[in-house]
Amino acid sequence: MNYKLSKNERLHSKKSIKELFDKGSSFFLYPFKVLFLEAGDSETNQVLFSVSKRKIRKAVHRNHVKRRMKEAYRLNKHLLDAVEPDKKRNIALIYVSHELQSFQDIQPKIIKILTKIAHTETP
Repeated sequence: MNYKLSKNERLHSKKSIKELFDKGSSFFLYPFKVLFLEAGDSETNQVLFSVSKRKIRKAVHRNHVKRRMKEAYRLNKHLLDAVEPDKKRNIALIYVSHELQSFQDIQPKIIKILTKIAHTETP
């Protein structure tokens, strides 16, 4: 089991991000808004982590939340490949809460999100 979160697993292509926001399916699971889209040309699942400056003002706190999100994803990314290992997706995890959540609160939500994405048919 590879528990790394390498650069090619992070969504950073402007074209892919625009396509994800334009054509992707979305759902809400507090404190996250989730967008996902099947990626045709990617060899891995790619994920984008976002915390709004309007919601959490201090950069230190935004980075802290992003680190917690990345760690929860990194430990549970195998759930995406459990159902269909050959299907690759682009995913955006957008944090929408005003208050800081602990890792113990974030991790179960990420697990629910990943299992829901794994069992959902994308358009």
